[in-house]
Amino acid sequence: MLSKFESPQDTNKSINFKLNDIILDEPIIMGILNLTPDSFFDGGTNCNKEDIILKVNNMEYDGAQIIDIGGYSTRPGATQVTEEEELNRVLPIVKLIANNFKDLTISVDTFRSNVAKKCIEVGATMINDISGGSLDTNMFNCVANLNVPYVLMHIQGNPENMQENPTYNNVVEDVKNYFEEKIIQLNQLGVKDIILDPGFGFGKTVEHNYELLNNLDAFNCFNLPILAGLSRKSMITKVIDTSPDEALNGTTVLNTIALTKGANILRVHDVKEANECIKLVNKINI
Repeated sequence: MLSKFESPQDTNKSINFKLNDIILDEPIIMGILNLTPDSFFDGGTNCNKEDIILKVNNMEYDGAQIIDIGGYSTRPGATQVTEEEELNRVLPIVKLIANNFKDLTISVDTFRSNVAKKCIEVGATMINDISGGSLDTNMFNCVANLNVPYVLMHIQGNPENMQENPTYNNVVEDVKNYFEEKIIQLNQLGVKDIILDPGFGFGKTVEHNYELLNNLDAFNCFNLPILAGLSRKSMITKVIDTSPDEALNGTTVLNTIALTKGANILRVHDVKEANECIKLVNKINI
């Protein structure tokens, strides 16, 4: 028997970005723009406006439709950042990109509702919350008031303790139950444009991550877009004994698997290679 979320699959999932609806009849790419000095892969590399403009221009040219801007590293053990510092990092860059890239959707990667609100006011049109509303109890109300798409990610614990012996009864079912509870809360507030992110690496062992990836299509029961954020993560580096700098090939392999399992959005550092994955997988799926 189908749950209240399960129905015949809608092959034309869409997200309403107010200015430009994106129809997800084919997967799309979210390019990562980290503005932090301590991110696990590209920390400290986006230091001035000229470099940022060039990077975003290249990501757009290579096929990104969304740019995800983050000013707070959420890798395990990362230094805490005040709200003021996060705003100082992200607000000028949101404005910069909004003024220079009219065709790009700007996402703000934050778990703080006030940061989300201020970024939307200056040009962002999407919120990507690693905490699923758990680190700021006002986030869901904020999303409802702003009427923007919301990436609902699963996390166990918080960035400081999430990798301290994460435990599940059944990781796939537990994440599904988490999504069901949160979706109901968001729907009751009037939020409909929800993207689901299972949260690879956020409170999961390597085995949990691969079980989620192998069963990514289980989340199609919600008839909502699915985002896969696998880029250069430790679930790759630990298996093939390499560093994030050398994990592009592994990222490409897992992105390809995610696409075959129904991922609608790939969140990546390497846009060109992700776009090539999409083009090749689309040939198989024709």
